[in-house]
Amino acid sequence: MKKIAVFPGSFDPITTGHIEIVRRALPLFDEIVVAIGINSQKKYLFSFEQRMQWLHDVFENEPKVRVDYFENLTAHYCMHIGAKFLIRGLRNASDFDYEKTISQLNDIVGHGVDTLFLISRPNFSHISSTIVREIIRGGGDASPFLPTEVHIPANI
Repeated sequence: MKKIAVFPGSFDPITTGHIEIVRRALPLFDEIVVAIGINSQKKYLFSFEQRMQWLHDVFENEPKVRVDYFENLTAHYCMHIGAKFLIRGLRNASDFDYEKTISQLNDIVGHGVDTLFLISRPNFSHISSTIVREIIRGGGDASPFLPTEVHIPANI
């Protein structure tokens, strides 16, 4: 049986921190599905289509990574595609407290979906999509935190 893991997120935008987590998890799984979770209540800076394109561009040369999206619960998506694992990156203690609770709920709702936590390397621990969006909105240069495949339109 294939070991499939899901790395869910909004990826608004995908950052070098996200990529670092996926690359470190690759040796552990047969397939990693990097999936955009669609939340109708959330306001995104970048369109769904743009975010999907960035994911495809970033992982196009990685045969063990598949790009997808889902609506509703992450645990249900995992069950739907046969994934037994979720991957989450932890930058700090606040991330751990939040993610621990979510992982326990996913275990129950997803009938045994396990969460693998990877602690961010120090040179990535300060990067979050939220902070990157604020840099972009403020007219700053976010390129140090973004993969080369991500080009921010000038009209943002």
